[in-house]
Amino acid sequence: MKISANQILSKLDQPLLPCYLVTGDEHLLVQEILDAIRAAARAQGFGTRDLFVQTTGFDWLELSAAGGNMSLFAERQIIELRLPTGKPGVKGSAAIAEFAANAGEDILFIVSAPKLDRNAAKAKWASALDQHGAVVQVWPVSPRDLPGWIKARMKQAGLKPDRDAMQLIADRVEGNLLAAQQEIEKLRLLHGEGRITAEDVDAAVADSSRFDVYKLVDAAVGGNPKRALRILNGVRSEGVEPVIVMWALTRELRTLANLADRIRNGTDLSSAMHQARVWQNRQGLVRACIGRHQSGEFYTLLKRSRDADAAAKGQMRADPWQLATDIVLNLASAGARAA
Repeated sequence: MKISANQILSKLDQPLLPCYLVTGDEHLLVQEILDAIRAAARAQGFGTRDLFVQTTGFDWLELSAAGGNMSLFAERQIIELRLPTGKPGVKGSAAIAEFAANAGEDILFIVSAPKLDRNAAKAKWASALDQHGAVVQVWPVSPRDLPGWIKARMKQAGLKPDRDAMQLIADRVEGNLLAAQQEIEKLRLLHGEGRITAEDVDAAVADSSRFDVYKLVDAAVGGNPKRALRILNGVRSEGVEPVIVMWALTRELRTLANLADRIRNGTDLSSAMHQARVWQNRQGLVRACIGRHQSGEFYTLLKRSRDADAAAKGQMRADPWQLATDIVLNLASAGARAA
């Protein structure tokens, strides 16, 4: 059966279904639903968890064998499968369908995947999970609804934002819910519970400048590799998700690539920055960065940032923090490093 993301949380205090498929591209919301299912499972006596991630060459026999050797007194078990591409292939589809059909009282089968296209949603494996359990589709929050979503999250955190504060956060994160949640957590740590104004939101960036992803981007664009690496290490030590770091770097690289294209087509840099709405106080940093690099280098770094984002989301095998480090160093250094 299909259950909306809003409905699933209210149903987890009931006996769990044998299997769940959670699908969507909103990493934060998907992760929260998975966390809630796991918490409900622990409360209902599922004491162990085995995690499988489909990568190139994944042996589907490992999934088929999972849970098959439980003894009479073994704990109830969670078997979790992540499908980074949402395409398990013929063997994988058959293995998932068989496992879903055989899941029982002592095994909870949880599958997570990105948003499925029409064909994938009708595939054998997805249909089996729908038939024997539940499919939870996580939809993105629209730009129109984002301020309301932020308000609700701030209320949950004990914060009372004014309209300008909500809008400022919405403008800053540009639809990235992970970044929005980080901003809210930062404000709660800085101010505690109570009223939050736009000035509080603005000041929060300055108060945490050493470890803020926006300052990380500025340090890299401004050609300060030592400061950029120091901030990157601080961001990592504070537990910031690498997805947020890659979102910020990717957004900046798109802007830089766009500016370089406009200059190549005959637009002067000042006009190009105005057209791209680069803030006045950042134009010096951007001008210096454009001067250090050839236009093609920004596209090279964009490709690396896509790989790093995929690694951060578990869609490819690589260390996202190492990839982020390489991108930051190349962006902060002279063009010869990025070539």
